[in-house]
Amino acid sequence: MTVYLPIAELSVNIFIILGMGAAVGFLSGMFGVGGGFLITPLLIFYNIPPVVAVATGANQVVASSVSGAISHFRRGTLDMKLGTVLLVGGLAGASAGIWIFSWLRKVGQLDLIISLLYVVFLGTIGSLMLAESLRAMRRAARNEPMPLRRPGQHNWVHRLPLKMRFKKSKLYLSAIPVVALGFGIGILTSVMGVGGGFIMVPAMIYLLRIPTSVVVGTSLFQIIFVTAYTTIVQAATNYSVDIVLATILMVAGVIGAQYGVRVGQKLRGEQLRALLGLLVLAVGLRLAVDLVITPADLYSLSVGGFASR
Repeated sequence: MTVYLPIAELSVNIFIILGMGAAVGFLSGMFGVGGGFLITPLLIFYNIPPVVAVATGANQVVASSVSGAISHFRRGTLDMKLGTVLLVGGLAGASAGIWIFSWLRKVGQLDLIISLLYVVFLGTIGSLMLAESLRAMRRAARNEPMPLRRPGQHNWVHRLPLKMRFKKSKLYLSAIPVVALGFGIGILTSVMGVGGGFIMVPAMIYLLRIPTSVVVGTSLFQIIFVTAYTTIVQAATNYSVDIVLATILMVAGVIGAQYGVRVGQKLRGEQLRALLGLLVLAVGLRLAVDLVITPADLYSLSVGGFASR
């Protein structure tokens, strides 16, 4: 059974798209990530134009993050003040990212840059996650204690000016690195169609020393508004959000996430990180292979970022 995507301008098998959405939703629920860094490459693999895959992938991240943020808010593990400062930087970064996205599309380099960014980021993050989780599993096998990282420990970031007090996180921290982190994530959201949680969460824990208990909820809070803003502006500026594709992905993703949460609760943290690291590396490797192998069609015509062969 096929369905026509008006913005992507092609027909797709609805069951394959449903399967993608459900699989990414399952992994989102299982690993606690937005899933944008997985759904965008999967859509590109299925020949969805990258310009549509990025904008529509960001739309799905909104749906998968809302329920998680609400849950953290109810449990009191969401720092609204910290999330708002992150959001200020995120909205500014998203605006800059949309300009970069439009410029790359205009000069005809959007597809290449998106693929290269995914290969670099997924390869780096996947390798770091896998190495860290393997070390954790080895320590667990030897019954070695985990090294402690206290939130109060300071580094060079904590010596910067313009400090603010974040009571929920129990931190007295400069707003500069918080805004800068939000700005960088905003750019990635616009250019790559990701929520950025797979970069923001480790940065908040290891660089800013924010307590792990409030990191996920605060990250999801910022992701919701930045990705929603990105989706709206992408639709108005680049006309690249396919509502039919987005609806199918969101419905399947919500269903898949419910089952993913149940499975994730049965695995230890280091096992989840190892599986996610392997998955991220696999997606990055697949994109890298596509960049170096000879394509089936050596020549293509591209109009406004939409390629036809």
